[in-house]
Amino acid sequence: MTALLAVEDLDVHYGGIHALQRVSFAVDEGQIVALIGANGAGKTTALRAISGLVRPSGGRVRFAGQPITGLPAHAIVARGLAHVPEGRGIFANLTVGENLQLGAYLRGDPAAVARDRERALELFPRIRERLDQNAGTLSGGEQQMLAIARALLARPRLLLLDEPSLGLAPQIVQRIFQILTTIVAEGTTILLVEQNAHMALAVATTAHVLEVGALVTSGPAAELARDDKIRRAYLGVH
Repeated sequence: MTALLAVEDLDVHYGGIHALQRVSFAVDEGQIVALIGANGAGKTTALRAISGLVRPSGGRVRFAGQPITGLPAHAIVARGLAHVPEGRGIFANLTVGENLQLGAYLRGDPAAVARDRERALELFPRIRERLDQNAGTLSGGEQQMLAIARALLARPRLLLLDEPSLGLAPQIVQRIFQILTTIVAEGTTILLVEQNAHMALAVATTAHVLEVGALVTSGPAAELARDDKIRRAYLGVH
């Protein structure tokens, strides 16, 4: 079976810094796949290179069997890949409803968009209560919910999520991760970058570990969660 996403020998340079070094991994449909590693390991750079926000200096990215390396970001969204960046990237001066509308800006199927919008609001009822508020007035957790809901309005086959738990209270993180498992059960695959390795390995099927721009180990998430080296390095177990 062909992987939904295949990253092959991906290289990214920022000036003289070699941020990603021949990184290769795959994401199969219907999974949550986690990228874990310390700050500066290259996790965010990998997502940005996949979604077209950074141009790789080498290697290939294939999505649904087609090459997407070097395509502009909007063309990659149109193929079915959405990216929720670290920091959420919401439009603070627009209302919650307007932010959601922008998630569907490439779609021409208003009836289906309305159904998808309703489903997103069912998943995130706190957002429904705030549709007419400016997005900048939301709490951090609500902004993260809005960012994910907006991405779902693009109807992606693959959702890239960068640090969804960052700065959020534990109970909000728990709720968001529960919703992620629902999103996957309903047909959207997720590639997750997450500093909270406990949470990431608990929900993921497969995980890949990056260190200083290089992929150092991969495997079933449950196995990595039991690996003594991984536990010491990323799970705070000594």
